[in-house]
Amino acid sequence: MSNLSHSISSLNSVAMGDKNADLVLKNCNLLSVYTREIIPKTQIAIINDRIAYVGPDASHTINSKTVVIDIKDKYVSPGFADPHLHIDQFVLPSEFAKKSLLCGVTSLFSDPIDIVSVAGYKGFLEFLKLGEDLPIRIFQVVPGGLPVDAKFSNCKTLSLSQEKSAIKHPHVLGMGEVFSWTKVTLREPKTMKSLSSMLECDCIINGHTAGASEKKLNAYVSSGILSCHEPINFDQVLERLRLGMWIMIREGSIRRDLKEIIPRVLSHGTYLNRLMFCSDGLDPLDITNFGHIDHCIRESIKLGLKPIDAVTMASKNNFDYYNMGKDLGGIAPGKLADILIFDNLKSFKPNKVFVGGKLVVSNGNLVTKLKKKVISPWIKKTVKLKKFSENDFQIKSKKKQVLANTIFMQTEIITKLSSAELSPNEGLVRASLDSDVWKVATFDRTQGTNKKSVGFLENFGADIGAFASSWSFHENDLIVIGSNDTDMAIASNHILKNQGGLVVVKSGKILASMPLQFGGIVSTDSFEKVSSNFESITNSIVDSGCKFSRPHLIPLFLPFLALPSVRILAGGIVDVKKRCYIPPII
Repeated sequence: MSNLSHSISSLNSVAMGDKNADLVLKNCNLLSVYTREIIPKTQIAIINDRIAYVGPDASHTINSKTVVIDIKDKYVSPGFADPHLHIDQFVLPSEFAKKSLLCGVTSLFSDPIDIVSVAGYKGFLEFLKLGEDLPIRIFQVVPGGLPVDAKFSNCKTLSLSQEKSAIKHPHVLGMGEVFSWTKVTLREPKTMKSLSSMLECDCIINGHTAGASEKKLNAYVSSGILSCHEPINFDQVLERLRLGMWIMIREGSIRRDLKEIIPRVLSHGTYLNRLMFCSDGLDPLDITNFGHIDHCIRESIKLGLKPIDAVTMASKNNFDYYNMGKDLGGIAPGKLADILIFDNLKSFKPNKVFVGGKLVVSNGNLVTKLKKKVISPWIKKTVKLKKFSENDFQIKSKKKQVLANTIFMQTEIITKLSSAELSPNEGLVRASLDSDVWKVATFDRTQGTNKKSVGFLENFGADIGAFASSWSFHENDLIVIGSNDTDMAIASNHILKNQGGLVVVKSGKILASMPLQFGGIVSTDSFEKVSSNFESITNSIVDSGCKFSRPHLIPLFLPFLALPSVRILAGGIVDVKKRCYIPPII
């Protein structure tokens, strides 16, 4: 991205006609995010990666070397942005970029919290490299919530000095979601020092305020955290807007909140200038089937939002929030030439996409090459465990009958503490498919501590032997759900061999597998292969009778200490509210 200060002479010269433009787009129906109007017959002159002229006649900027494209009265808008998502999931940034660009998303604001939890500062720097030199703009933030609760967490994090070093990187804008908001309201020393350090450097701090209101929300906002993507209804949106926050309305693979918010925003007459769309993360099937920020625009228009306002929320508002409005967010002189061309304002699928004045998508196809990144070998060796046997999953008892504490799955994400009577066999407490009571085991795979925990999970419902994953929020332990110890060991050894991934096993056979070689949380395979593997994982569990349609979310959230009520980590089963460990057998 060029610096505007280095470009003003050439931009000025082109605007005045003293120098020719590299590219001119003519006969554009321009969606102006600055005036909320569609301006017909507009011409746009571009030199290098920036716009020099926007107006009715750019003929003075054209000579024989200028490329002129007649848009033929199609619609032109600024590129879209996703202001908060986690791209350290599923596929490498280069593979995600391929799909995102086809949806008109030219800027991604990434919060790589999980790669940091696995590999610390070294992993953060490795991930930054993967986001550079791509035909999409990727901006990063340092994670703002690790660890969620140091009493139980085993994850890696950044020190204060590492945070200060990180924000010196030109693509690092500040701090990611501070999701453990109680650390702020209780003024936990390291958290407050991190916030102060970010504010001193005039950095953005993103928020996560699920469950916070009134005085706690005021305390959080007064600590310099001015955005949130967690509101799930209009009342929560309004409370935060009234306190000066910016709201990222989430429509992604884990939650979809547009339909609860947009109609009330319109009926209330709320100002739209602090509202944005975000995904918070997309799985391969969702971005293929629904799209990205373009999907948010289409759905919002169906809910009554005007197309120009939806485009403004997808572009300008994001860059205003991140203090980047002088460079991005609209089509105007001096701005970077991130431009989308649409045939109509219904599908909002771009016919052409320009990033920095370069054509990267044409007729729905990627027309630019992506450089293959060299990945350091060490980041592919993060499953630091020995070979598994059935013994690793055993719970022993000499009693004829035991009462087990169970993690009852109310949804794929929400749990509650329950109990179940189990009958040990030959001194071993086993899972009970008849009662839908499963074993669940968690192993520290990143720190090499040999910590492990084995307990029981209820209400899973699938007729399989085991389901294992090396990817979870934000511990990234190895998690195994199983109906028998043999298949649990086979699943765990498969992940150990692949150095990460998800796998489904039944009767000793692998039903489906999705390798995640990069840090145990991201695949180095193509988008298409990962998408196919992910679909196979989902179908193999759902088709076997699982009670939930998105089973991969279960191991993903089982260690997530930011949610109630009971979680399992390598250190043990945790009652989140009481902040205490729970034994597997009462």
